[in-house]
Amino acid sequence: MNQSFITDAQNTWCMGCGNFAILHAIKDVIVGLIEDGVPRESIVLVAGIGCHGKIADYLNISTFYSLHGRALAVATGIKIANPDLTVICTVGDGDSYAEGLAHLIFAAKRNIDITAIVHNNRVYGLTKGQYTPTSPGTYHGKSIPKGVSDDPPFNPLEILLCSGCGFLARGYTQRQEQLTDLIREAIVHKGFSVVDTLQICASFLDIGDFYNERVYVPAGHNPEDFDAACRIVGEWDYDGDAPIALGTLYRKEMPTYEGRFRVLQKNDVERAKLVEKIMRERR
Repeated sequence: MNQSFITDAQNTWCMGCGNFAILHAIKDVIVGLIEDGVPRESIVLVAGIGCHGKIADYLNISTFYSLHGRALAVATGIKIANPDLTVICTVGDGDSYAEGLAHLIFAAKRNIDITAIVHNNRVYGLTKGQYTPTSPGTYHGKSIPKGVSDDPPFNPLEILLCSGCGFLARGYTQRQEQLTDLIREAIVHKGFSVVDTLQICASFLDIGDFYNERVYVPAGHNPEDFDAACRIVGEWDYDGDAPIALGTLYRKEMPTYEGRFRVLQKNDVERAKLVEKIMRERR
């Protein structure tokens, strides 16, 4: 059954790319959801533009390629149009923390019931190594040969907490079992969820040793404690030498965006009649 969820499309990711781990983690979660009774046809994956976006070619489910930075906007529209769908959104760090930052903030603010999985390799890999909002200050690339020390990264998890994100986790592609568990927990969570997934870029930012020496799982952490989540998220600023916490960092149950709309609580027939009524009145 697992193999049927990977397509025959030629995989063009670089050898050693962290995207392979994310692909198979998502695949394993989808298989589990279907075994639990979620219809395969009700699962939709929206991909952004970048190396990560090729995942839409490799997963044998309903997928949608969006514009650069607009994956969350598309995913939001899909969820509002059909709230019964399970909507997963895969985005890169440039795709979500740069071009798509406004959409990310408002998705968190609204608490739309979709899951954003950020392939955070901290570099624009597809366009050959430009820096992103999470690139370390020591990074040197073709577009910034002198480095980015004058333009340090921001901490995207702090932005998400400030924006009201109800589920926030950080995974790492070299912790495959934990990553799979985090993605499943994020999808099952009712409301907007983000899994910031640290990975290497095998071609431009291969810093696996850096992560391996610093990642840890906080002992006794209560993800429902907002202040504790803020402290843990603030330990590492995506630039310096500090411990990097993995796991579910924050979780809070809140009303969802689509749940606030009366029209979305109707069945398909009632929704269709209401849309027809609105269109007649606008003529």
